[in-house]
Amino acid sequence: MRVIGPDGKNLGVIKTEEALSRAKEANLDLIEIAPTANPPVAKIMDYGKYRYEEEHKMKQSQKVHQSETREVRVGLGTSEHDLIMKAKKASGFLEKGDRIKIGMALRGRAKYLDQKLLNEKLLRVLNYVTVEHNIVEGPKRGPRGPYIMVERAKK
Repeated sequence: MRVIGPDGKNLGVIKTEEALSRAKEANLDLIEIAPTANPPVAKIMDYGKYRYEEEHKMKQSQKVHQSETREVRVGLGTSEHDLIMKAKKASGFLEKGDRIKIGMALRGRAKYLDQKLLNEKLLRVLNYVTVEHNIVEGPKRGPRGPYIMVERAKK
C-alpha cells in the first residue's frame, strides 16, 4: 500500500501493518484514499478533522446568495444630489447581486402627467449607477407610478 505521511510527504509503498503502526505512533488514523489504485493509496491523518473539513466544504458550497428584489423610490421633484445618493444605494444592492425596482412615487394629479416625462425622470437615476446593469423590464406603469426593474449585467 502506498502511504502518504501526515505532513503530505510520500512514505512509499509499505505493508499495511507497518502503516498502521506509524499512524498509531503519531496518534493519527490511517485512511484509505484511493482503494482502486494499484497499489492502494492511504494517508495518515486525523479522521475527525478530515470529516469536519469535508462537512465545512459542503456547507460553504451550499451557501448561494438568494437574489432579492430591493426597491428604490424616487419622487417627481427629487433633487440631483438625492438621485446620486439613491443611485449609490442601488449600486450597493447590485454589487450584492440583488435586483432593483426603481419606482417613482406619485400622488394625486401627478399620476396623470405625460408618461414620457415621467419615464425620463425615472431613467435619470440610472445615469448615476456605477455598476454595469441591464434593464430587465420597464418602464411600466404601476399603482404608485412608473417603475423599472434592473439587474447586474452578466460578465
